[in-house]
Amino acid sequence: MPVNQTLSSFSDTAFITALFIYLAALVLSMVYYVKMLNVVDARRIRAAAADRELVNVGAGESSDSPAADADLADGDLVEEYISDEEMSRREAAANKVGGMTQALIWLGVLVHVSAAVLRGLATSRFPFGNLYEYVLMITAFTMVVAAIVIQRKEWRIVWPWLLIPVLSLMFFGGTKLYSEAAPVVPALQSFWFPIHVTTVSVGASIGMVSGIASLLYLLRIWQPKGKERGFFGALAKPLPNAKKLDALAYKAAIFTLPIFGLGVVLGAIWAEAAWGRFWGWDPKETVSFITWILYAAYLHARATAGWRDHKAAWINIVALATMIFNLFFINMVVSGLHSYAGLN
Repeated sequence: MPVNQTLSSFSDTAFITALFIYLAALVLSMVYYVKMLNVVDARRIRAAAADRELVNVGAGESSDSPAADADLADGDLVEEYISDEEMSRREAAANKVGGMTQALIWLGVLVHVSAAVLRGLATSRFPFGNLYEYVLMITAFTMVVAAIVIQRKEWRIVWPWLLIPVLSLMFFGGTKLYSEAAPVVPALQSFWFPIHVTTVSVGASIGMVSGIASLLYLLRIWQPKGKERGFFGALAKPLPNAKKLDALAYKAAIFTLPIFGLGVVLGAIWAEAAWGRFWGWDPKETVSFITWILYAAYLHARATAGWRDHKAAWINIVALATMIFNLFFINMVVSGLHSYAGLN
C-alpha cells in the first residue's frame, strides 16, 4: 500500500516534540533531584539536632539550658537549624517540581505514543519495519512502563536515571537510524511480524527498567544511607534504600523473563513458517536466547542464598548490556538473517 506522507510527517514531528518534552522533563527532574538532596540534608540536620538534645537531656541538662545551647553552638547545627516551617517549605517546593516533572512525562508519553501510532497509520502496518521504528517503539514502551511504575512520590527521584538512556536512544535513533516511511521488505510481511516483535519489545522495555534499578541498587550498596561520601555519595543520597531498589529490579525482571521468552518462542515459530526451521543459531537468535538465559539466571540467583546481594544484580546488568548489544551491534554490524532489521 502507498505511504501516507502527511501522516508520516506528523509522526516525525511528534517524535521530535516528544524528544524535547522529555528533555524539559529531564531538566525539571534534575532540579527535583537537587531539591530532594537539600530536603534529605535538612532532615538529617534536624535528626542530629534532636539526637543531641536527647543526649543533653539524658545527661541531666534541660534542652534550653546554657549547657545545651553551648553544645549546639559547638557545631554547625545552630547556623543550619531548620524550623518546621522551613522544612515544610522545602518539601512543598520539591514536591511541586516533582509533580511538574510527572505531568511533563505523561505529556511526553502521549506525544511519543502518537508518533508510533501515526507511523503505523502512514504505512498501514505495525511500525517495526526498520531499526528507527524499533527504537521508536521500544523507547515508547519503556516510558509507558516507567510512567506506570513511577507513580509514588518516592520513585520520582529515579527519573533522571531513566530519561538519560531513553533520550540517548531516541536521539541516536532519530539522527543516525532514521528511515523514511516505506513498505517493509517481503520477509517482514507476515502475520507473525507484529506479534513477535511487539512481545520482544515489551519484554526488553521492562528489562531496561529492571537493569537501571539494579544499577541504582549497586550505587546505593556502595554508598549506604547516612554514609554517603563524595560526588557519588551526593548522587546516591536522594535515592530510595537498597532494599526498595533491589525489589523494583526483581519485580520488573519477573515480568521480563516470561514476556521476552515468549517473544523468542514466537520468533522461532515465525522462523519455521518463513525458513522451514525453528532455530538456526542466527546471531540475533543466539544473543536473544543468551539474554533470556541471563534473566533466568538473575532470578535464580536472586532467590539463592549467597547470591542475593550485589552478585545477582551484576547478572541483571549484564543481561541489560547484552540486550543493548543485540539491538545495535547484531543488527547493524553482524551479517545474518536479521540484518534487514537495520537501516532501509
